[in-house]
Amino acid sequence: MTKELIHFVKYKRKQTGITQAEMADMAGVGLRFVRELEQGKQSLRLDKVNQVLKLFGHKLGPIPIEDRDEL
Repeated sequence: MTKELIHFVKYKRKQTGITQAEMADMAGVGLRFVRELEQGKQSLRLDKVNQVLKLFGHKLGPIPIEDRDEL
């Protein structure tokens, strides 16, 4: 997962004052998934990532690559 996503999720969770366990429960995902998301695990199910992001009114989508080195 990208650093921006990790920071966004952590920031929004802390801003709303909920714990990882509460966020997992509210999003309908496991606590382990939330921990792995916030730790930046590289392979996570995107549908579950979107379940978490939905709590904050967001979802994942395609982002254009601006730096040729990322290709």
